[in-house]
Amino acid sequence: MSAVTETGEERAADWAEEDDWTTEALALLRDVRSPHRRKRAGQVGYVVYCVLLLIGVWVALPSTGYFLQQSEGADFSGHGPAVLAAIPSGACAVGLGWMLLMARDAVWRGPVVPARESVDWLLAQPVRVSRVLRPWWWTSAGVSAALGVLVAALGMVVLGLTCRVGLAAGFGWCLVGCAGVPLLAAGIAVLVEGSVRASLWVRRLFPYGALLVVGLAAQAVLAVGGHRLPGLERAELWSGPWGWAGMAALSPTRAAVPGGGVAAVALAVLALALVVTADRTVGRLALSVVRQRSRTATGVINALGTTEFRAARQVVAAASGEAPGARWRLPAPRRTWLAVPWRDTLALLRVPGRLGRAVVMAVPAVLGGVLAAGTHGAPGLLASAVALAFAYWSLTQLVEPARLETDDTRRGAWAPYPFRDLMLRHTAVPVLLGLLLSVPVLWALLAEGAGVRALLAPGVVPPLVGAALVNACRGAAKQNLLFSPASSSPTGSMGPLVFLAWYGAGALVGVVTLVIPLVVALHAGTVASVLTALIGDAVVTAVMVRWAVMRMAKLTT
Repeated sequence: MSAVTETGEERAADWAEEDDWTTEALALLRDVRSPHRRKRAGQVGYVVYCVLLLIGVWVALPSTGYFLQQSEGADFSGHGPAVLAAIPSGACAVGLGWMLLMARDAVWRGPVVPARESVDWLLAQPVRVSRVLRPWWWTSAGVSAALGVLVAALGMVVLGLTCRVGLAAGFGWCLVGCAGVPLLAAGIAVLVEGSVRASLWVRRLFPYGALLVVGLAAQAVLAVGGHRLPGLERAELWSGPWGWAGMAALSPTRAAVPGGGVAAVALAVLALALVVTADRTVGRLALSVVRQRSRTATGVINALGTTEFRAARQVVAAASGEAPGARWRLPAPRRTWLAVPWRDTLALLRVPGRLGRAVVMAVPAVLGGVLAAGTHGAPGLLASAVALAFAYWSLTQLVEPARLETDDTRRGAWAPYPFRDLMLRHTAVPVLLGLLLSVPVLWALLAEGAGVRALLAPGVVPPLVGAALVNACRGAAKQNLLFSPASSSPTGSMGPLVFLAWYGAGALVGVVTLVIPLVVALHAGTVASVLTALIGDAVVTAVMVRWAVMRMAKLTT
């Protein structure tokens, strides 16, 4: 057996029982790393303290206040029908999305990721690999279960306030799904980490699963608006463990689905079986795979520590083994001004995942716009901001060729244009594709009676592409902003917030300047308000282009 595919069990079979130094090696490692472990324990404790403090301030105290108001006669049951309508498809979306993310994470990292020193030194010794790796597996499973407990507590509060469900019953039924699905996802992730074939299938099926999750989320939003599909919801609830969690959550309410207890038991049994299977699989993981994943995780952490978020994404993409799509070929353009759009189109076609992500992100953008049109006040403003944010993320997927130019300005030496003109030409394809994506939205809004307000969808495309171009030209990360004395305040350092504001300046300014005209036009619905919003879009586009040009000049000096 070669070292490339050697597993922990096969390696242990090469030496006799008297050669087993597992206990001694682990004891030595504990002694050597004791100062580091104490420091690490302090860091983990501080993080846990901060999380509990945030939960207490932002969740526990407000929830207690709402329950006190309820005991004094306040009625929150008016929101109950909307909550019960959202649970079937919403629970399926959350559960399936959680499992997909865990499986996708296992393609490059996985739940079993030992520390670098354990990989480079400890696993090279005659030790039982399962004893080294199993604590890391149980740590990942425990963190997943803890997150599920927090979600179950939140579900308990929501059901208690809106559906008058007892707190014990609400927490118990929610806990079955909220803890079962994360443990199930963690077990699946271990199986993906230990199988090359499973990793390949996850890479292939993940885009379709993401589309399904977005569709379920859209269905939940429509259900809250009164457009329910009971037959489809029933099929989704019985379709798998992601739906069984929703059936368990509905069991203590007046919308209980027959068979909820059976689904809860099935989910618990399946989660337990996968946890046991994953625990046995840990010792059979290929050592080369464990080493590679540990080093990849270290590289990502180092990139994040230096605020190089794009470098972290590139490390993940390289480790995931993401191969380009089909080798599309387009006829070479006969006119020189089509050269840049031709290259950009070909680049996007050869990585179809970007086009898929653009479409997926466009769906919540449309749903947010629909919610904003029917909601007033702060909720309407928030829905509009969310719609613009998702629309921006959708369009950023199409601006990747421009981002590649800014990674190394020497790449543009092939073009007979100045760097500024080359970068501006990179916006042609994103704007055109964004407008094409807005056409189905335009038709759907017109069919729903939106009238002239439907023009707002294509109107936000140019300014948001300009905002993406501004962020693409930000240059090297300004790490000094994190520790600048000028960013300190009596309440603590504002450096991280200042850095994030600089990092996403284009998106932040674009969303803030577009949201108010968008809300006004959506609510007024008059030709004058829509025309004013479109003029504002044109002004913001001009400002973004000018801003991007100024940043381009700094990149080439």
